[in-house]
Amino acid sequence: MADVSPLLGRTMVLVAHPDDESVGCGVLLQRMQDGILVFATDGGPTDRYFWGEYGTREAYVELREREARDALGIVGIHDIYYLTGPDGRRIQDQEAFRSLPTAYDSLKKLVTEVKPQALLTLAYEGGHPDHDSCSVLAHVLHAETKLPVWEVPLYHRSTDGKGVHQEFLPLEGARDEEIASIEATPDELARKRRMVEAYASQPGIVNAFKLDVERFRPQAPYDYSKPPHPGKLNYEVWQWRMSGEEVSRAFMDFLNGRPR
Repeated sequence: MADVSPLLGRTMVLVAHPDDESVGCGVLLQRMQDGILVFATDGGPTDRYFWGEYGTREAYVELREREARDALGIVGIHDIYYLTGPDGRRIQDQEAFRSLPTAYDSLKKLVTEVKPQALLTLAYEGGHPDHDSCSVLAHVLHAETKLPVWEVPLYHRSTDGKGVHQEFLPLEGARDEEIASIEATPDELARKRRMVEAYASQPGIVNAFKLDVERFRPQAPYDYSKPPHPGKLNYEVWQWRMSGEEVSRAFMDFLNGRPR
């Protein structure tokens, strides 16, 4: 069993949306000496389905930012940043894979400015295209800067279509002994629950995830040229307007365009 000590200093946490950090690493954030949060998107999809009850997409985005600041304030984290897209604005939810070159430039600039000792990001698992985009961005960052990169799982579909939460996908080349698992103390669990509950716009996440256990590992050796598993991906089951193959093509276009 690995330990999480490399993540307990000045660690940058790169996640896709406000609430990913609280669910995935709300306990670990409490143990970090100097945590820095970076959101890859603004948390607001274009589809009215997600924000209709709030009037406008912009109002929904503003609400999610307030929720993030409230949640992170519970554990004393106030350094919060957002990646930007080609127009210099924050990237819309579900669109990160379309903005990888400028998102990467934004990420690398932040790393140069804040000088983290390690980066924690999301696993490549096919749960959400933005999660997977964070994974490929971190992969390139490690290749170019040698900054240590770790990852945390959130959710995916198994190859037979079942929902899986907080478990890494089986992957050739990844070793179980590299996985670090931490359990919350009663006080840590209470604070994490408050963090998750701060996201009132995201009902159901308290019950969808196990809050007292978190798992991490050094980033695995992924093949971004193909979807993370051969079954139907979670966002394909949800019938979103992108496929795993389309997202993988965007990843390879990005990777092939990097200097070698």
